[in-house]
Amino acid sequence: MRNKLLYGLVGKNISHSFSPKYFKQKFLKEKIAADYILFDIDSSEKLPEIISSTPDLRGFNVTIPYKKEIMNLLQQVSKEAKAVGSVNTVKITDSGLSGYNTDVVGFRNSLLPLIKGSLPLKALILGTGGAAEAVKFVLNEQSIHFQQVSRGKLENTLTYSEVTQSVLQGFRLIINTTPLGMFPNVNQAPAIPFEYLTQHHILYDLIYNPKETLFLKEGRRAGAKVKNGLEMLYLQAEASWKIWQE
Repeated sequence: MRNKLLYGLVGKNISHSFSPKYFKQKFLKEKIAADYILFDIDSSEKLPEIISSTPDLRGFNVTIPYKKEIMNLLQQVSKEAKAVGSVNTVKITDSGLSGYNTDVVGFRNSLLPLIKGSLPLKALILGTGGAAEAVKFVLNEQSIHFQQVSRGKLENTLTYSEVTQSVLQGFRLIINTTPLGMFPNVNQAPAIPFEYLTQHHILYDLIYNPKETLFLKEGRRAGAKVKNGLEMLYLQAEASWKIWQE
């Protein structure tokens, strides 16, 4: 009798991940003979051993800190993943490992309905880490001018102290890609002057736990449109599943 097909998540300290519950519920609902397991490893060098010792593994998601490291082990990388510089979905085939970045799909398909009717827009991207790269890719694709904000002065970025009232007047879409406000540190938020937000602003937070971060609460208080990262998470998970089935 054939074993269940396996899928999983590779990362470090990932016991809190949403993915196993999501995919196991999906498999149950759609009567798919598969399972989704966690590969909590302390080094990406352990991946080849996992793959060779798990013959029913057909694909896996990748989370921090291995989204960039995994690229060294891949035989093929999608154009989106190359542009973003990281991979969060891997498909295992007879010809090797193929890498994709479904954060791009998730962000794009959750952002566009939110900003419909509000274009043209300019965007502030809070943060310069890996999560910002998928955001930048989509904004470039949609011809939305953006400016990044970082804690320290970097080339072509603003610092938080440089985000003034006049800056916020010019940038009506504000996207938080930092972990500030993520559970359990729910009383934190990026240091922008929230008092200058208006009903014409749109705030998007990649964080989904809690459902409403302090960043989003401040936006809602000002009458702005707000959205968390939960739909993006669902959309990127579904995009991963579609890749594994192709």
